[in-house]
Amino acid sequence: MNFEFVTANRIIVKTNGLSDLEHLIQPYGERVLLVARRNAQATKDAQSYLENAQKSVEVIYVKGEPTLEQLSENVDFARAGNFDVVVGIGGGSVIDMGKMIAALITNTKPIMDYLEVIGQAMPLTKQPKPYIAIPTTSGTGAEVTKNGVVSSAKHKVKVSLRSPMMFADIVIIDASLTLSLPRHVTASTGMDALTQNIEPYVSNQANPITDAFAKAGIQHIGRSLKRAYDEPTNLKAREAMALGSLMGGLALANAKLGAVHGFAAVLGGMYDINHGVVCALLLPHVMRANVDALQASDDQHPILKRYQEVAVLLTNNQNASIEDGIDFVFDLVKHCQIPSLASFNIPAADDAIIIEKAKNSSSMKGNPIMLTEVQLQSILENARKC
Repeated sequence: MNFEFVTANRIIVKTNGLSDLEHLIQPYGERVLLVARRNAQATKDAQSYLENAQKSVEVIYVKGEPTLEQLSENVDFARAGNFDVVVGIGGGSVIDMGKMIAALITNTKPIMDYLEVIGQAMPLTKQPKPYIAIPTTSGTGAEVTKNGVVSSAKHKVKVSLRSPMMFADIVIIDASLTLSLPRHVTASTGMDALTQNIEPYVSNQANPITDAFAKAGIQHIGRSLKRAYDEPTNLKAREAMALGSLMGGLALANAKLGAVHGFAAVLGGMYDINHGVVCALLLPHVMRANVDALQASDDQHPILKRYQEVAVLLTNNQNASIEDGIDFVFDLVKHCQIPSLASFNIPAADDAIIIEKAKNSSSMKGNPIMLTEVQLQSILENARKC
C-alpha cells in the first residue's frame, strides 16, 4: 500500500453559506481580486459581502472556458494589481481561472513554462496568493483540485497547470447557489460530476480514501441528477448534487481519471463543445469499451467487480449487473436531453488526430486498461451513432 491524500485547507459545506464570506475574508489583507461571471447574482452578492468587510475589490469577469490568451491577460492585470487574496465564484471555468491566477501572480516565469503537454510542466516554486473557491454549479469539483484547465487555440487542446500548491485555502459549498441553474447546465455539469466519480473509482490509481468518496458521490448523483433536472428548485436534490460534485473533486485530485477525460480534453480544445456534454456523450461508451477490454484480458479482472459495484450504486439494486450500470448511464444521458455527438459535426477524418492527442493526455494514464487505437476509434464511432 502506497498512496497519499491531499485537499483544500478548509472545506465549508453550508446551504446559504455565501454570507460567511464577509468574515472569512478578514484575515487575508485589504485588496481582493474577485474572479466571477458578469451579471450573475452570486457575483453581486459576493462583491457586496466583500465590500461590507471593508475590502477593496476589483473584478475579473470570465466568459466561457479559460483560454491561454484570456489567462495571460488576466495574469498581467493581477500581477499589476498588488492583490492580497483571490476569490473565485462561479462554475468550474471560473474556479479554474481564479486558481491559476492566484498561482501565477507569484510564479512569474512565462505561463507556457508551467503547462503540461504543450509546455515544460515546470513546478511552481513560490506559494500562490491565498485563494477562496465558491462553486455555483455541481459539476467539475474544481474547488478541491490542484490544477486548472486552459485551452490553447494554437495547439487545439486543453491542458493543465498543476501543482500541490494550488489547493484552495477555503472552499464554500453552498447548494443554494445552484437553484437558479438552467436545466441544460444542470445536465452537463451533473454528468461531468458523475464521470469524475466513476473514473477515479475504476482508475489504476484508486486508493481506499478516494474509493470512499467516489462511491458516495456516485450514489448521490445517481439518485439526484434526474430530480435536480426535473425539479430545478428542489433544494434536497441540489444539496445531494453539490455533495456528489465535491466528492468527485476529492477523488479525482488524488486518483487519476480515464479515457472519457482523455478524449474530453482534446475534443474541447479542437471544437466548440462543452466539457460536460463531451463527458456525458462518451461515458457509457468508454464504460463499455473498458469492460470489453478487461473481460478479453482477464474475465476475473478486479476492475470488473468495481464496474459491477458502480451499477449497484447507480441503480440502488444489489443485484444490478455491469450492463445495468451502463444502461442506467445511457438512460440518464437521454433523460437530460444531452445533444448527440453527431450534432457537433466532428469530421471522422479528424479521428486519427483526436486519438493520437487523447493517448498522450494526462487523464488517459489513469484508465484501468490501456486501450488500443482500434478500441479508441470504436468509442468515437459508437458515440456518433447515438
